[in-house]
Amino acid sequence: MQKDHSTSTPSTPTGRVRNRKRSNEVIPEDSKPNGSHLLVNDRNKYRTMWIRAHSSIWMIGGFVFIVYMGHLYITAMVVVIQIYMAKELFNLLRKSHEDSHLPGFRLLNWHFFFTAMLFVYGRLLSQRLVNTVTTDRFLYQLVSSLFKYHMAICYFLYITGFMWFILSLKKKMYKYQFGQYAWTHMILIVVFTQSSFTVANIFEGIFWFLLPATLIVINDIAAYIFGFFFGRTPLIKLSPKKTWEGFIGASVTTIISAFVLANIMGRFQWFTCPRKDLSNGWLHCDPGPLFKSEQYTLPGWVSQWFPWKEISILPVQWHALCLGLFASIIAPFGGFFASGFKRAFKIKDFGDSIPGHGGITDRMDCQMVMAVFAYIYHQSFVVPQSLSVERILDQILMNLTFEEQHSLYVKLGEILHETLTGEYRSA
Repeated sequence: MQKDHSTSTPSTPTGRVRNRKRSNEVIPEDSKPNGSHLLVNDRNKYRTMWIRAHSSIWMIGGFVFIVYMGHLYITAMVVVIQIYMAKELFNLLRKSHEDSHLPGFRLLNWHFFFTAMLFVYGRLLSQRLVNTVTTDRFLYQLVSSLFKYHMAICYFLYITGFMWFILSLKKKMYKYQFGQYAWTHMILIVVFTQSSFTVANIFEGIFWFLLPATLIVINDIAAYIFGFFFGRTPLIKLSPKKTWEGFIGASVTTIISAFVLANIMGRFQWFTCPRKDLSNGWLHCDPGPLFKSEQYTLPGWVSQWFPWKEISILPVQWHALCLGLFASIIAPFGGFFASGFKRAFKIKDFGDSIPGHGGITDRMDCQMVMAVFAYIYHQSFVVPQSLSVERILDQILMNLTFEEQHSLYVKLGEILHETLTGEYRSA
């Protein structure tokens, strides 16, 4: 295979130039000291700030509307974000010259993508879909049959793509094709492994999706504002515009916001109730002890300065502090990873779909890290580990078919009848 002379001059007749968009490329790291790119030294910072603020207002407004619409709409939003992220990452290593000699090869990437989507969402939402169509016997039988063979269907779709890839191999293109094959699978791991936790959080209760996602947004905005006005000390070379002032200011803001927002969100059943099907109706449930307020008496010296003697705190607010700590201290490293990744490929942003922000992937780097932590934290420290009636019922509804649930109901009735009859006779 010929080498890719991406740096050759026009006078070289055999040189081949990578035909990729260069609007977002950056110059390799120069000899300027770290700190010369700080926002306080940026002459165009107010124009950039206005563009970012305008885009942020539109994104936040759309996000609030989608959250109001419910779980299914939020899931659809996550799917759209996944598609855009995959598109941006696929294009990162794309070479137009090689692709022109491989018709249909780009379609193969999307074949693997949608196969992975079918597998992940089939596993996550299968029983919820079954619960949604239980009233229609035909749909129930159809959906149950499809999910019975769900894993086999996904496997054969993947094997079809695998055979398609092998049959498409061309001489002098092997290295590029195998590189694209490996790159595609890495994208699937990065996008689906992490975003699947996001969808799981949504159906555990919008609270466990909305609070972590909001904290990342708050941390990002606060870091930008504190760095914009007060940033003087560079934080990390991978991201030259990040400062210690922005990092510390954002951390304090995020932790305080976590405690306050948990109290607000935790009082709405629309946020706290889990969704066991794919409908969009209003939810009503017992919120559980985590979302039932407790009164705390304030020390005497506090009441001298403020008019409150007691405050109402939800137990979930203490968990929110842990989420706030992670969002402010650990999650930003997802952004640092993305910065290093972009420097490795000499690009400024992953895309240009969001004015002032870059691409979708540029906004999702920290969100992915946060979503995984939120799910693991919820399952490890929030969900009760001991058995309870409510938890057993949830497992029955989520894991048994309608016929199995009916059979369990009949057998349980027989056991209770025999037990009560035996006790009556012994008395």
